[in-house]
Amino acid sequence: MDWIIGIQHAIDYIEDNLTETIDYEEVAKKCYSSSYHFQRVFSILCGFTLGEYIRNRRLTLAGRELATTNAKVIDVAMKYGYESPDSFAKAFQKFHGILPSQARSNGSNLKSFSRLVLKFSLEGGTTMNYKIETKPAITLIGYKKRFKGTPYDSLRQHQEGDFFASTRASQWMLKGMSNDKMADYCVLTNFDDEGYDFYISVTIDDYERNNLYNKEVTGIDFMDKFNFDEIIIPERTYFVFETEKGKMPIPEYFDLRKQIATEWLSNNEYQITDSPELAVYHWGVVGGYPERTIEIWIPIEKK
Repeated sequence: MDWIIGIQHAIDYIEDNLTETIDYEEVAKKCYSSSYHFQRVFSILCGFTLGEYIRNRRLTLAGRELATTNAKVIDVAMKYGYESPDSFAKAFQKFHGILPSQARSNGSNLKSFSRLVLKFSLEGGTTMNYKIETKPAITLIGYKKRFKGTPYDSLRQHQEGDFFASTRASQWMLKGMSNDKMADYCVLTNFDDEGYDFYISVTIDDYERNNLYNKEVTGIDFMDKFNFDEIIIPERTYFVFETEKGKMPIPEYFDLRKQIATEWLSNNEYQITDSPELAVYHWGVVGGYPERTIEIWIPIEKK
């Protein structure tokens, strides 16, 4: 309950300062949380980033002000944090579908993004199996794409599905490189208000990295040729959760991840750290399709 109250205090602070510079650190303090942890949990709970919420609320109020007052466009732009009329017009048109100068036209349609109000509901009562593990540093080889939005909404599922479907050849190449044929590693990192980096990757041992895929040894730069990146995951402590076994446990993965945020992290002594999050797909398991699972590794530290 304290977490819910804290988030509402943070939202109230944002709403009271929409015409001022909003410091994310100050927002997070209202929830007694780190800025990184607050932003991650906020995006999971709401389905949009903290930056998106602030931007959409400002554009909503700006549209209302232009439509109902005689305020100049440049004054409204400056009031809601835009440095120039051009940047304001671009953002305004993207959100409302019309230019700021058209907001006063008779019959103009403006969009409204409503203020968030949290309501408490009784949840929980479910069993969640987890482990707290300190994982050693691992080196992965993979390829990435910049995804829009947050990692736990329907857009993520569509983007990820398209990414997997369009890179089958690269996936087979990665499998040939891997020293672990049983698991694929999806890495989520570099989160910001616009999106995040998503990697499809595999583990690779020192011999393969230093010999088979070393340009100085083979004369071929496989990393550059196939647009592969080396991803070094440092030693970290994680919450490790696992989906139920099944042929295609993707929906369960997304449900579990949201449950972790709403029922677990909000009532726990740990918080998410500014480190990559991993989803380990155990696809090539003994026993075939019915035994497939996905592990979720959430990097944590004590609050």
